[in-house]
Amino acid sequence: MTLYQLIQSDYDKYKKYGGNLLGVIFLTQGFWAIFQYRIAHFFFTRVRIFGLRHFLLVFCLLWQKIIEIMTGISIPASVSIGGSFYIGHFSGIILNGKTVIGDNCNISQGVTIGFSGVGEYRGVPVIGNNVYIGANAVVAGKIVIEDNVLIGACSLVNKSVPANSIVVGVPAKVISSKGLKGSKGYI
Repeated sequence: MTLYQLIQSDYDKYKKYGGNLLGVIFLTQGFWAIFQYRIAHFFFTRVRIFGLRHFLLVFCLLWQKIIEIMTGISIPASVSIGGSFYIGHFSGIILNGKTVIGDNCNISQGVTIGFSGVGEYRGVPVIGNNVYIGANAVVAGKIVIEDNVLIGACSLVNKSVPANSIVVGVPAKVISSKGLKGSKGYI
């Protein structure tokens, strides 16, 4: 997808949840953060001219810090996020710089996706498509969250989760994987 298509898919997702042009652009902190991320990620991955790249990345880092202070949402330019990304509520959202998130995902306030684990599980999660991560959930370690997963609020996910599952708890356990799309209705 092009930069424009990614931003448009994010905007369309915000409109789907009841926003309008002015409301999304001026009143939705999650959209501010994802918009800033899209621009910074474009410069991070596409611009290769030495002086220009560094100038743009410094500008984007300052812009990211302003957004982070205003919204409590930290999304580094090095993160990889697919289209139609939605942040339901702002504040306390931290994504590790090596995080990978698929298409059509939703996260709520207080979510941390980070580096953790020991041995072969030490690293950062890879999150599939159509994943919903509930409020104050932590997803950490070198794990894979497959497609169509729902992670319940206040859960600690430190083991891989199969597709079409619902997980809750500390540590999170699969409570349903009956072939239904776990995240259906939440995204």
